[in-house]
Amino acid sequence: MQWGHLVRRILAAVSAGFFLAGPASALQVGQKAADFALTAPGGKLVKLTDLLAKGPVVIYTFIQVSSGV
Repeated sequence: MQWGHLVRRILAAVSAGFFLAGPASALQVGQKAADFALTAPGGKLVKLTDLLAKGPVVIYTFIQVSSGV
């Protein structure tokens, strides 16, 4: 497979993913987030439900850190 063809396929897949995902809606203070899992340092999988079982969880994001805004 040629590199140009592979790159076009990857870009098409990423574009389709953004299109199909649709806009994300912001959570309001106190609203429950959908369950998700992330890989922590060391390769350990961490799930929101596991953290909630231990007590309250605060999720804070830095979305605009590298956006130049």
